[in-house]
Amino acid sequence: MEDKGKAFRRLHEEPGAFIIPNPWDVGTARILAAMGFPALATTSAGMAFSLGVPEGSVSRDDTLNHYRTIVAATPLPVSADLEKGFGDSPESAAETIQAAANIGLAGCSLEDHTGRRDNPIYDFTLAVERIAAAAEACRALPHDFVLTARCENFLWGRPDLDETIERLQAFQQAGADVLYAPGLHDLGTIRAVCGAVTKPVNVVMGMPGTTFGIAELAHAGVKRISVGSALARLAFGAFANAAREMRTTGTFQFSEQAMGFAELEGFFTGATKA
Repeated sequence: MEDKGKAFRRLHEEPGAFIIPNPWDVGTARILAAMGFPALATTSAGMAFSLGVPEGSVSRDDTLNHYRTIVAATPLPVSADLEKGFGDSPESAAETIQAAANIGLAGCSLEDHTGRRDNPIYDFTLAVERIAAAAEACRALPHDFVLTARCENFLWGRPDLDETIERLQAFQQAGADVLYAPGLHDLGTIRAVCGAVTKPVNVVMGMPGTTFGIAELAHAGVKRISVGSALARLAFGAFANAAREMRTTGTFQFSEQAMGFAELEGFFTGATKA
């Protein structure tokens, strides 16, 4: 675990930006590893969809068990999307870090989204206290662990850039290693966020209207690029479209786009690379 944590932190210290794609099960984790990506990040939405439930409804035990299988699937560092953690208090945030470290994760992200639509964002003070407690728990671990702090304003009807930056700066001061504000849709906003903090910034691609390349994002100051649930939604979309074709037209043309057995199995045997 120590080697994975150190390797993961080193990726954030090297020049340029890197892509950290988001598998949702063992098979997709092994495919991404075979393609040469340096690290993986889980997706809470992809996990939920694979279990047939809405995002945010997976239990603590099921979440940890699911991520444990992804950690064990490859030798790569894995950072987990743990949403708000397993509670609302600073103490629960610290407990989340310990639980995440215990299953071999190299890092995780914690959100300031409460999980409640009527009051979606934690009060500023509580949000910062949660990250401070999580950072303290990270420092108490016997191995390296990278903490990402997320400000969810732009996803929950609060597209206030000044407040978002204020929260990210406070999370940085509280001890977060990486900062993340999903939902930034233009390079100017992304550049402003990156310029306002000194810790590495993660951005998510694959959301509607957000299609910048790695070179553009690196030039804007981004260090880490994830894709969230985009790969899972792409796969589930292809599956649903194929099922609709069978159901509505009785045809099977979708199969012409299916990956062949040899190529697919090659990802799991080492025969297929990028």
